[in-house]
Amino acid sequence: MKQERRREPRDLNFFWDMLNMAQKFSVSELQRYGYELSFVRQQEQQSLAVLKAGAKMASIDQDGQINTAPRVFLRD
Repeated sequence: MKQERRREPRDLNFFWDMLNMAQKFSVSELQRYGYELSFVRQQEQQSLAVLKAGAKMASIDQDGQINTAPRVFLRD
């Protein structure tokens, strides 16, 4: 049975510690434009950082590449 993780509140340090150095650098760059780290999605040995700035969203892949128009589906 899959555990429901959305109910567990996490602080930003929890997500920050899940990032590699390239992702941390890119997150820091986006924070200069008002983005905040929302969560990190783990998929098949890869992590994807997801950030939000109001209604805008961005993602950062394992290599630190920033995508300001990601195809990330959020659950309600």
